[in-house]
Amino acid sequence: MTSTAMPAKHANRKNLGKRMADHWQLYVLLLIPVVITIVYKYGPMYGIQIAFRNYNPGLGITASPWVGWKWFDRFFRAPNFDRMLWNTIKLSVYGLLWGFPVPIILSLALNQLRFKKLKRTVQTVIYAPHFISTMVICGMLRIFLSPSGGLINLIAGTKIDFLTESSAFRTIYVASGIWQEAGWGTIIYLATLSSIDTALYEAAKVDGASVFQRILHIDIPCLLPMIILQLIMSASGIMNVGFEKAYLLQTDLNRATSDIIAIYVYEQGIVSARYELGTAVGLFNTAINIVLLVIVNRIAKKYGEVNFV
Repeated sequence: MTSTAMPAKHANRKNLGKRMADHWQLYVLLLIPVVITIVYKYGPMYGIQIAFRNYNPGLGITASPWVGWKWFDRFFRAPNFDRMLWNTIKLSVYGLLWGFPVPIILSLALNQLRFKKLKRTVQTVIYAPHFISTMVICGMLRIFLSPSGGLINLIAGTKIDFLTESSAFRTIYVASGIWQEAGWGTIIYLATLSSIDTALYEAAKVDGASVFQRILHIDIPCLLPMIILQLIMSASGIMNVGFEKAYLLQTDLNRATSDIIAIYVYEQGIVSARYELGTAVGLFNTAINIVLLVIVNRIAKKYGEVNFV
């Protein structure tokens, strides 16, 4: 068996070498993003050890004293650790539960529009919020939610300062996220729907299938692999709640629900220059995301028969 396996390996190597020689231009082009990825993505991983050291910029990373799990222990013992952790998880989970289905529903609805001009107009309108910066979005939210002349209060006939209400923060955060990103999220689903063979729709119409039945039995099954992929990617970033919007919308009166891990990293790692603590918290977040990525991927593989990782 060894004698037959060895020639096969040599043959594969020769074939690979021949392909590389025949298409060397493509491999040279591929080399550029590979080098960039190594330099800017894998290179900085060298600094992860700061999380286990008492970092001194004057001494450098390797010369700084090793302290083990000290910074992780300090983070876990922080007075508001439980609040930060649960606020981060709740914001992510609520955003996933309420925001994830919206682009799918919008895509299915847009796919049914037969007037191209109307379809393009609607797409442009729902794409537009994605291109507005987070700072501008937060400024608009403050104006809309202002107790004096804010649009929401004018409609409701009230004078409530919603940004000072802890109970309203999660709703504001999730709803504004859906408004800003739902339209942009439809792009990949619409591209998938556009690749469906029109003969399937024609056959379904001949069989007397309604619009809802065509969506249920043609569109959704074709979207399912992409939906699972997007779900895996979303679940793997569940600890990465957007720092900018949470920080810009945070007030002293809504900290009970707006105090998240990303803000803690900013305050401790950047403002207070505790780089070791910030690195440790970031590493903790990454570890949780990797675990979630593996779990969700295995669930998708087992029940959905789709595997991407």
